[in-house]
Amino acid sequence: MSPQAQVESEEEAALYQAQTEVRHLRNTIAALREEMEQARFEKEEAVQRAVAGSNDEIVQLKKTAVALRDELEKLRFDMEEAVQKAVAHSKDEIMQLKKTAVALRDQLEKLRFDKDEAVQKAVARNKDEISQLKKTSTALRDQLDDTTFSYEDRIHTLERNARDTNKHLQDTISTLRDELEAKHGTKKRRKKK
Repeated sequence: MSPQAQVESEEEAALYQAQTEVRHLRNTIAALREEMEQARFEKEEAVQRAVAGSNDEIVQLKKTAVALRDELEKLRFDMEEAVQKAVAHSKDEIMQLKKTAVALRDQLEKLRFDKDEAVQKAVARNKDEISQLKKTSTALRDQLDDTTFSYEDRIHTLERNARDTNKHLQDTISTLRDELEAKHGTKKRRKKK
């Protein structure tokens, strides 16, 4: 082989090798490009899946947020309604208690008035009774004084009468004794004779 043919052959071999390498590089580039496209596709698909998942999650979270907001609003409404009912109930109870307090105050005032009136009537009755008792006491004292005076007068009269009767009886006894002695003295004298 001639040096030129050898050079050409070497050049051809080098060219072939370079072309093989280029082909190989092109295939590698094509494979890498394909792999890169596949990766990009998978990445986009993953991104889309992630976005879709995120969108689903966002939709779910929005629904949850709406449901929670609705529930919160319902709870707030229920709470306000319960508070209003409690306030209304308290107002009713306060009104009832005020009415009861007024009724009790009126009843207490009436009882005080009735008590004062009863005390005044009792005092008036007692005054009347005391006045009657004083009059009765005075009348009884006067009657007692009259009776005492009358009895003392009667006692004095009876004592005087008793003294007079006693004196009269003593005089009678004395007279009878004298008469008896006089009769006895005569009989004795007759017996002695």
